[in-house]
Order: sequence, then structure tokens, then C-alpha cells
Amino acid sequence: MARIIVLIVAFMALIAGVFATEEKLAKLQIGILKKISPEECTQKARKGDTVSVHYTGKLEDGTVFDSSVERGQPIQFPLGTGRVIPGWDQGILGMCVGEKRKLTIPPHLAYGKQGAGRVIPPDSTLIFTTELVSIDNDGDRDEL
Repeated sequence: MARIIVLIVAFMALIAGVFATEEKLAKLQIGILKKISPEECTQKARKGDTVSVHYTGKLEDGTVFDSSVERGQPIQFPLGTGRVIPGWDQGILGMCVGEKRKLTIPPHLAYGKQGAGRVIPPDSTLIFTTELVSIDNDGDRDEL
């Protein structure tokens, strides 16, 4: 009887580990909504650049939770420094000014199990429509 209980507990732990691993396997999805031609793209966003980005953030059900477009004020942040969620640091890399992307960000690259207040529930996949407005660098940036 004890052996059966041990086997059941071990099996349940194995199953829980598989589901936890599958959650971590969800990857950032990047869709190009507006591509900039190589001739027009004189500079790509790289780690260390200060970028300005317009965005609209939605939950998977389509609920808009934030939009810089509605405020008329893009967000500005140093790229690749952890000042924004990891999905943004990864998803904005390599963008050209004027390019638009759709970022589908799994929970572990967004706000994870804690969510963000009353606005973003725990374990939420977030969908952002982004447009790179400007890139500012001081000549001291890392390579892609």
C-alpha cells in the first residue's frame, strides 16, 4: 500500500513538472505589421539605445488595458536594461523607426503569476501593437 502511495505521489510530481516546463516553453511571438525597407532603415534599435515606442496593450480577450496612442505620449526607456517587461526588451530589439510589430508575450516574459494590480490578471498572455517612434543613442551601445 505504501509503495502505491509513493508511486502515485511520484507520478503527480512528474506531471506537475511537465506542465511547469510547458509553461516556460511558451515563447515571445513577433509579427511584423509594418516593415521598413533596408534603404529607409538607417538605424536599428539595439541594447542600450533609448527608444520611444507607441503601443496599445491588450489581454487575450481583446480588452485594452493601456495605450500610449490614446494619451498621445509614447513611452521612452533604455532598451535591454530591464526597465520594461522582458518581452518588450526582446521584442523591440532590431526594430527600425516607423516599424510596427505585434508582440504576443507569454506570462513568464510579462507579469507572470503576480499580474499587475487590478489591470492585468495573473498568468496573462499580453498582446501589444507597437510602433518605434525614435531611437536615441550616445554612441555607447552594445551589439545586437
